[in-house]
Amino acid sequence: MSILSLKPEGSYKYDCISLGEVMLRLDPGDGRIKNTREFKAWEGGGEYNVSRGLRKCFGMNCAVVTAFAENDIGRLIEDFILQGGVDTSLIKWVPYDGIGRAVRNGLNFTEKGFGIRAALGVSDRANTAASQLKAGDMDWEYIFGELGVRWFHTGGIFAALSETTPQVVIEAVKTAKKYNTIVSYDLNYRPSLWNYIGGNKKAQEVNKEIAKYIDVMIGNEEDFTQCLGFEVEGNDSNLKELDIEGYKKMIDRVVKEYPNMKVVATTLRGVKTATVNDWSAICWAEGKIYRSIEFPGLEIYDRVGGGDSFASGLVYGLMTAGDAQKAVNYGVAHGALAMTTPGDTSMASLKEVEGVMKGLGARVVR
Repeated sequence: MSILSLKPEGSYKYDCISLGEVMLRLDPGDGRIKNTREFKAWEGGGEYNVSRGLRKCFGMNCAVVTAFAENDIGRLIEDFILQGGVDTSLIKWVPYDGIGRAVRNGLNFTEKGFGIRAALGVSDRANTAASQLKAGDMDWEYIFGELGVRWFHTGGIFAALSETTPQVVIEAVKTAKKYNTIVSYDLNYRPSLWNYIGGNKKAQEVNKEIAKYIDVMIGNEEDFTQCLGFEVEGNDSNLKELDIEGYKKMIDRVVKEYPNMKVVATTLRGVKTATVNDWSAICWAEGKIYRSIEFPGLEIYDRVGGGDSFASGLVYGLMTAGDAQKAVNYGVAHGALAMTTPGDTSMASLKEVEGVMKGLGARVVR
């Protein structure tokens, strides 16, 4: 029997939609942001990346709900989204004033890091179209009631963009629940986003309210601590050694506080260097903890988006297998593969993900 009560086939248009900002990611390759003479362009956004992975890797029908300023940068990001196969019909286009005084599109400069040099993200996203979304801007009754959606995903990055975006999230998740759509949420704590709108206190106020409506909660140790106030006991400050029992105790406290949550998943990343991480995950469902397959000493090419790819694999497993053990393995395998290629979004295939789950090695395929 499935852990979650999903809509029956034929009663929905979309397998999943994501609500969140999509930015233009500018990547200096193996160089540094502050020294480079060229950038490679990608699209990326914590919430969007999940639907993009579900569409491109797992073959599901997905859409993104966001907003762009109506200019060529917005159209470039849209073109990237279309290349990933994600439906763009629910995007809100906002008239552009010519210089970005009233509205603009977000830029995210991201370098991968290497060895002892950490990855670095420098976002330029104030006053964006997505950050200005407010309750009433999107017709959620149409989206969830008329079109029909099997799964809705959003997260703490979008909720932190402005004073108005948390109300957009709450409006959306309430309507999703009204129409029996499963709701997942990735806490994705970003200090830089919360610093000027109330800091950690505001982050907890917002996320604790949203958490009341969530079926599947996703995050790492910092996310649960900073967003919901649940400490993980036993970890060292640099996260080189992780105490699994501490995570289990933390999850027990989370589900006791929020009995609406049917699944809670957390990634376990032991950071040896920027390019070598221990990578695994745990998932709580129906009173049990499930450990994923483990990747000790995983070699990382680009870690950005690894957690989002974990989320999309987890969602796929929950939707198709209804089995927490398979779901957490889909998640951790997809996340591991995503971190072997550049960009926020996954380049993996379902066949590759399932091969990793079966323990297939990296011998050349001919």
